[in-house]
Amino acid sequence: MPERNTRSIGGYFELELPRNRTLPYHGVMKFQSARAAFLALLQAGRPKRVWMPRYICDAMLAPLQSTKVKCVWYDLDEKLAVDSKVQIEAGDWLVYVNYYGLHQKNIENLLLRYSPDQIVLDFSQSFFEPPVESALATIYSPRKFFGVPDGGLLISKSMAISAVLQDVKSLERSSHLMKRLADSPEAGYQDYLYAEKTLSDCEPKLMSKLTERLLGSIDFDDARRVRNENFMFLHQELGKNNQYEIDALNDVAPLCYPFMTSNPNLKQTMIANRIFVPTYWTDAIARVGEKWAEKMVNNLLPLPIDQRYGREDMEKIVSVISGGK
Repeated sequence: MPERNTRSIGGYFELELPRNRTLPYHGVMKFQSARAAFLALLQAGRPKRVWMPRYICDAMLAPLQSTKVKCVWYDLDEKLAVDSKVQIEAGDWLVYVNYYGLHQKNIENLLLRYSPDQIVLDFSQSFFEPPVESALATIYSPRKFFGVPDGGLLISKSMAISAVLQDVKSLERSSHLMKRLADSPEAGYQDYLYAEKTLSDCEPKLMSKLTERLLGSIDFDDARRVRNENFMFLHQELGKNNQYEIDALNDVAPLCYPFMTSNPNLKQTMIANRIFVPTYWTDAIARVGEKWAEKMVNNLLPLPIDQRYGREDMEKIVSVISGGK
């Protein structure tokens, strides 16, 4: 007897979204967060040790603590590449973050220095960078690029990974998305902080139906195009005053335009003009040292370039930074 079709028909409407689009990459495993994807990878691979950059958010440390895998810290050089002194052993993994989505050259060199099957690439800040097939794994965090409440993607040809339970908490993480749409960024900020806090539970679960459907409504090609246009405009206007070295030939729709300044008051000036710029990562300050923290945490402004904004918005950012307002 054929399986009974339990799909509902009729009744009130759900949120109406465009038809499903596929994710840009094949062979994707979908979890409730990037840190959950990392935990699933650790549970499957059981490395002896994992080398982690000192400049990383504490969220990626929770999976190591959960599995009791030893963390070995490594330093980055001035170009955010792995320090030349780092020597990994058999049974070790090394996690490298593609910072701001702008360090493809560092990744190329990394895969030449070490065995690719020991490298885990954290592409949380580079959604549009394709996965590296030779690497052990690539991890993505879609919510850093799109208006979704949660979600993490993992691609690995070396590991057989699965989750049994499905995440069902996306709805309670969604109020900040609705409040920003219906009201203002300020109105939903506390809800946003709450949503982030709920993701501290990184036991791997399948991505929720809500998040998967929201991701399926996104025009990825258009988002890529807009991000690249905004990035190049800001670089053209601000590059000469930017103390952060940038490869202007980049074409992978970065997370942001990283602008380094020696003006300690610039961030507050931008907030006063309702240009909200995050700080990456205050929880790493104790690990990286005072000099690094001053440069990369306090003085680097990740300017928004995402698909919500156009030329007029970019011109406002340039005007505020240039002292026009």
